[in-house]
Amino acid sequence: MATAGFEERRRLERLDTDELHKHQLVELNKLLTSILPQNRFYSEKLADLNLPLSDLDSLREMPFTHKEELHRSDPGNDFAANLTFPVKHYTRFHRTSGTRGRPLVVLDTADDWNWWIRLWQFVLDAADLKPEDRVFLAFSFGPFIGFWSAHDAATFRGCLAVPGGGLSTLARLELMRSSRVTVLFCTPSYALHLAEVGSDHQLDVASLDIRRIIVAGEPGGSISNIRQRIENLWDAELIDHGGATEVGPWGYSDGARKGLYVNEADFIAEFLSVENGRHAIEGELSELVLTTLGRTGSPVLRYRTGDLVRPRWSSDDNCRFVLLEEGILGRADDMMIVRGVNVFPSSVEQILHSFSEISEYRMTARKSGEMDSLSVEIEDRLELPDRVAKELQLRLGLKVDVRCVPIGSLPRFESKGRRFLDER
Repeated sequence: MATAGFEERRRLERLDTDELHKHQLVELNKLLTSILPQNRFYSEKLADLNLPLSDLDSLREMPFTHKEELHRSDPGNDFAANLTFPVKHYTRFHRTSGTRGRPLVVLDTADDWNWWIRLWQFVLDAADLKPEDRVFLAFSFGPFIGFWSAHDAATFRGCLAVPGGGLSTLARLELMRSSRVTVLFCTPSYALHLAEVGSDHQLDVASLDIRRIIVAGEPGGSISNIRQRIENLWDAELIDHGGATEVGPWGYSDGARKGLYVNEADFIAEFLSVENGRHAIEGELSELVLTTLGRTGSPVLRYRTGDLVRPRWSSDDNCRFVLLEEGILGRADDMMIVRGVNVFPSSVEQILHSFSEISEYRMTARKSGEMDSLSVEIEDRLELPDRVAKELQLRLGLKVDVRCVPIGSLPRFESKGRRFLDER
């Protein structure tokens, strides 16, 4: 199973721009023909649409889809509003994390789930996963889709999957050691927490058989400081992955691990400038907008992900998909303007991760008059917050209030971390 579809994935990655756009147009017309008119949500949004579309420019004339629209207004119905079929046709129930409002229930048909597993193979290719690998999934296996899709993608490839749900962090480390696993799936921050707990119990995670760590759920896997810190602790290569419950597994690490490729064979990516809202130019800070091409049961068209990225159109002959430098940089709604300077939590996190003595942190944004202010709490083994404040001022051009809190007093997370509190 490991090589199932491998040559086809390589062919798609190497399509030139004209060939890729032709492929995307064919797939987009297939999707629209499949979902209209039975998908009520998009039938109403696209009432004046004439099929088939003659070019991809027609997509830009369609309205955006916002997450708020997918929440139904009728009480007691948490299913996303963009379902194409009656509920009886769906076999998978998953839910968004709820870190940004009410959780959204997203359903998939059996065909859609096969689409998820097929797209995950791009991620596993990047990690060079082989059937003989043993993979450990350090998740609780709740309704969040990333845990289940990673598990099924690994078993489809022929790997032995070892689930870590219901175990303490120390018990997970012991199971990793006893089962001789070679690949770890988790969030970036949980990889650091695993190493911290191991150190506290005289278990050096670098002594385990882990050779690859596949991370998702938070910014960090493509940010050099964070990636290098994790790789040094584990003596393993880190592979980043981008995805979302309501969109799908859209991104995977490039060979040089400088960012994330967008799988443009299965998604159409657009980039909206943060500065002016227009289509962004190369390297410009922008919001990622995605259209799914193969998820018939729960499609999204021109979906505003809220993820902030910097696109680079690749000239690499091995993969010509668009590359997002340093992956997901942060969230559009997390941006702060502190004394006239645009600041993202991920920028602060990158600086904090350069201090190996900091085991955990929490950032809080508040309003100070008309301005935003930022304070940072750190668990620092040296208890020297001034050196951290000085580095933040040097690299961000901002004076940030930094104070130490007792080791172990800040919360730990195995899923998406909540280290940024926005009280504005």
